Amino acid sequence: MIGSPQAVSLMQRWLEAAHVAGMSEKTIEAYQRDVFGFLGFLTSYHGGDVGLRTLANLNVTDMRAWMAHERGRGLSARSLARALSAVKGFYGWLHEAEGVDNPSVLSMRSPKIKPRLPRPVEVADTRELISMVDIQHKEAWVGARDKAVLLLLYGCGMRISEALGLNCGQAPLPEVLRIVGKGKKERILPVLPVAREAVDAYLKTCPYDLPIDGPLFIGMRGKRLGARAVQKLMEALRRQLGLPSTATPHALRHSFATHLLEAGGDLRTIQELLGHASLSSTQVYTNLDQTRLMEVYEQSHPAAKSRR
Repeated sequence: MIGSPQAVSLMQRWLEAAHVAGMSEKTIEAYQRDVFGFLGFLTSYHGGDVGLRTLANLNVTDMRAWMAHERGRGLSARSLARALSAVKGFYGWLHEAEGVDNPSVLSMRSPKIKPRLPRPVEVADTRELISMVDIQHKEAWVGARDKAVLLLLYGCGMRISEALGLNCGQAPLPEVLRIVGKGKKERILPVLPVAREAVDAYLKTCPYDLPIDGPLFIGMRGKRLGARAVQKLMEALRRQLGLPSTATPHALRHSFATHLLEAGGDLRTIQELLGHASLSSTQVYTNLDQTRLMEVYEQSHPAAKSRR
């Protein structure tokens, strides 16, 4: 048994509150796994049921023991940071709902995480990739559909869930599109003419009668197109073009941001277009740009060449 019935009941109430607060289902599922694991550790560590009193009296030593246990079973620093965030969220709710005030938990520092630089697809490779999309399937409408999806990812910086979540009633796409993204946050996206034209071309060739309140992009059976179909498409394209495994649908979103930055786009605007909650999430593209700048320097500058 994981914790006491009281602890499990508290966790379920917290998850219900998180659902009402607008967290995505995937985030709630991840938080549930993390806090279940936390309660399971405490049950073993303290040798008994974990109730409200135990949760209220946890100290720094307890928290460090849990974190050491998680690292010992192979959890990465990034995953542990997410788990700690879930536990802190749980305790934040405990404070509001039950009056539990435990600074030992809330003050714990997350493990240091080395930022992962996104790996964009080069401009020339992106162009070639998109030019080959509509010949990947014998059904012309499927090729037109796939091309429209990839152009929305690269041309607008959409997440794959955002592109596939569009409904037919939103077409023809306007020059400026309002979408609801991660965390149910709205943002405004300019839609390039080439992307709007690609969507129009897809709709003209689509053999299905699409209802206004139904999905814009559908699969062969007429249901909303799934992310896996787009991932498989990218797998086929990167094999044909000799691109690395990092050339995924999400990489096209990274490419959108990186190529804008390289062309002189400002970071704040790119943040708005990507829908990042904080500028720090977008600043990783600055680091990427600096890394690529140094690569170009090392390859081409006479002073760098002379050191070889």
